[in-house]
Amino acid sequence: MMMATAAPSKTATKTPKKAPAGIVSDPIADMLTRIRNSNAARHPEVKVPASRLKLEIARVLKDEGYIAGYDVEADGSTQTMRIIFKSRPDRTRVISGVKRISRPGLRVYARKTEIPRVLGGLGIAILSTAEGVMSGRQATRQGLGGEVLAYVW
Repeated sequence: MMMATAAPSKTATKTPKKAPAGIVSDPIADMLTRIRNSNAARHPEVKVPASRLKLEIARVLKDEGYIAGYDVEADGSTQTMRIIFKSRPDRTRVISGVKRISRPGLRVYARKTEIPRVLGGLGIAILSTAEGVMSGRQATRQGLGGEVLAYVW
């Protein structure tokens, strides 16, 4: 009498593919999270990997008065952006909140008549338009719509 052994099934559950360590699927969300965490920990500055879009977002934050400044440091082939936070004399932070809106899994666009107001105008929406990255106020002035990248307040 022979005993039959069960062969491993070919329909075994597949493990989902994970991104290799160090590769971020949403670099803008990573930048905003680093800003949020460093700001909450009261660090004077934060370093993030640089890209053109991240530099434009930092430029908008500086133009709107949310950060003191930013600069790019090149270490060989990689570039790092250093964002310097602004603080008030009473030790409170200028940035009280940051939220990513449009993400790779769900893009969010706004027409020129539908640009969102953050906290009734106390915060800003950062938009990527055909004319470049700008705040919601600038986009409204220029009559442009685009992808809503983030809210900052």
